[in-house]
Amino acid sequence: MPFCVIKSRTIKIVLSMFIVAVLLCISFEGGSAAAVFFGNSSRLVPIYNVKTEEKQVAISFDAAWGADKTEEIISVLKEFDANATFFLVGFWVDKFPEKVKAIDDAGLEIGTHSNTHPDMAKLASSTMKSELETSMKKIEDLTGKKVELFRPPFGSYNNALINTCDSLGLKTIQWDVDSLDWKGLSAGEVTNRVLSRVKNGSIILCHNNADNVVDATRLILQGLKMKGYKVTSVGELVYKDNYTIDRNGTQIQK
Repeated sequence: MPFCVIKSRTIKIVLSMFIVAVLLCISFEGGSAAAVFFGNSSRLVPIYNVKTEEKQVAISFDAAWGADKTEEIISVLKEFDANATFFLVGFWVDKFPEKVKAIDDAGLEIGTHSNTHPDMAKLASSTMKSELETSMKKIEDLTGKKVELFRPPFGSYNNALINTCDSLGLKTIQWDVDSLDWKGLSAGEVTNRVLSRVKNGSIILCHNNADNVVDATRLILQGLKMKGYKVTSVGELVYKDNYTIDRNGTQIQK
């Protein structure tokens, strides 16, 4: 009898572990995030990269502090016939409206990076909404185009933030290739980091005013071209609908 009890308990434990493992692997269709279940709670996940067989990646530039290298980046992108996404903070838009117009006039995509660059996960939902709506309006007033993408400052997010983004029609975008250009790395070091980590569907994170971003952008685009990659904006890379996102943030077409 004791043996039977122990065996029964073992079976229950193994079965419970199997169920948890299955739930961890499940992704759910949603607006810009997938719900991944951990025990009795769920965690929403933004888009870190895209599952695709195409040799295609997206490059992005966060803009919050300076602007003097922005038009040089635009020129390099044009030189390589590459698209890109610029995630702009609202106070940057206020200070450099002519740069916003230059980005838009070049046919490059613009997303929001919040209005004041706070840690959004620490804000009340109403303040999150205000941050997003204010920054979106500033960009849309200058470009006449709807903002559809958001990148959280510091990469910080929680369920409330992603739900707020969903309600505003925004896809929450992270990255899977961090250039670390903001650390003052040389152009070669930044390039090596990116090219050694990139894969089909990657989203590359750069910053518009990093020390060596112009030279690094040129070298990255040269390297990606040699590897056969097409470089696009985030909006071109991600799926618009009929998708899921797995627990690692990979967006998958259904």
